Amino acid sequence: MDGFLTIDIASRRTLKTAIHCVGVGLHSGRRVTMVLRPAAGGTGIVFRRSDLGVEMPARFDRVVDTRLCTALVAADAPQARVGTVEHVMAALAGTGVTDAVVELDGPEVPILDGSAAPFVFLIDCAGTAALPMAAPVLEVLRPVRVEDGEAFAELHPGSTPGFEAALTIEFPATAIGRQSLSLRVTPAAFRAGLSDARTFALAEDIARLRAAGLAQGGSLANAVVVDGPLVLNPAGLRRPDEFVRHKLLDVVGDLALAGAAISGRFVGHRSGHALNNRLLRALFADRGAWRLTDGQLPADGAAVSRLPVAAAPAIA
Repeated sequence: MDGFLTIDIASRRTLKTAIHCVGVGLHSGRRVTMVLRPAAGGTGIVFRRSDLGVEMPARFDRVVDTRLCTALVAADAPQARVGTVEHVMAALAGTGVTDAVVELDGPEVPILDGSAAPFVFLIDCAGTAALPMAAPVLEVLRPVRVEDGEAFAELHPGSTPGFEAALTIEFPATAIGRQSLSLRVTPAAFRAGLSDARTFALAEDIARLRAAGLAQGGSLANAVVVDGPLVLNPAGLRRPDEFVRHKLLDVVGDLALAGAAISGRFVGHRSGHALNNRLLRALFADRGAWRLTDGQLPADGAAVSRLPVAAAPAIA
């Protein structure tokens, strides 16, 4: 293994104070102000559209779009969406924050530099505080698998408590090619091994994405752009395998929508946001595949013993 990813959140944690930043949305191109706010124990992570007066829980069954990002929608206000939640979710999970409000005045989390590192910096500046409640831990009891052609994503029971992840990616661009990474994660390893890995795109796809209304805010300042064997960013890569590290960062953020730290092993091949979300839906749909070992899962602002997965909406 290349490292270890084990998130120790024996007690729930929130922010000590609110902190904000301003940036642009990767896909919308809109200027957005984001405020990270403390929340009471049991709240979970909640996204608040301050411009619409609508809140939505950060939950797998609120995902409505997985085209190059993970987007959430409010159950009772389908016009209220929040896109590109995966990087801030990864940062919150990787720093052990279980309860917080992510307040936005627009439809998308700002992309900042394309990684989770700026969000980790904001969380560090605000500080975190333990709450007098046990954090929920979701233990995987038997294997669950979803697939799409050659691509697949799986969850397995772990050999030890904590979260392990192994991912392989494969792209035709020779600057990326085939890369693999296997991790067992601590907060320190998340910071050192995943948090600064940036999102990326193939140069040949950019015109098509923009014609489809995506990547309107993308630039070399917030994404790695690859053209065949070339990395077009003047400063190059932050590490040779930055691509698979970013995809694994996305896994951490997408699986954080379970509402609890997962104790088990993720294995994926060419997995992206859609398969990551389908994997959580498959896990929760099989009541014998998981158990909650501590705390409670948040649902629509209230702590309950389990999520209403049977009525989970389909991905649009």
